Amino acid sequence: MVQERIEDLLSIKQGYLIIFFLIVIDLVSKFIAEENLVFGQAIALIPILDLLLVFNSGIAFSIFDFNDYVFSFGLSLLGLMIVAYLHSLYKSEDSYINRLSLILIIAGALGNILDRLPDGEVTDFLFFHVGNTSFFIFNFADAFISIGATLFFLTEFKKFLQNRT
Repeated sequence: MVQERIEDLLSIKQGYLIIFFLIVIDLVSKFIAEENLVFGQAIALIPILDLLLVFNSGIAFSIFDFNDYVFSFGLSLLGLMIVAYLHSLYKSEDSYINRLSLILIIAGALGNILDRLPDGEVTDFLFFHVGNTSFFIFNFADAFISIGATLFFLTEFKKFLQNRT
């Protein structure tokens, strides 16, 4: 029943609409964060998640955050090449779960690329921590990418285990 429902939702053309919708959610949430949060000032949301506006010129978890526009532009070009490759996988993917995974990853990547283009920085505003231990600051695009990559990995790992037996 669930598999049939996913199949109904995830034709390739419908996937493009989902990608568009997820990008809009990401970019609108970043706009709202920029308009309503003060840079560097945390606002408690739930015990493990705060709203905290920061700008990241690097990649995930602020790796390679050199605050260099040329480097950031290079990251955007690399991101577009990766998206093009993922799109080719998406168009040929038969597994609906993997197609959903690729939809999430592509939408997240494009959301961050579009956010990065004007000024070389990505807006992050969700701060995950446990007590005084900080983990990372992220946005919806990062969450889409992480969930999609995890789902893809788990699906492929399950296939691998099934093929070994």
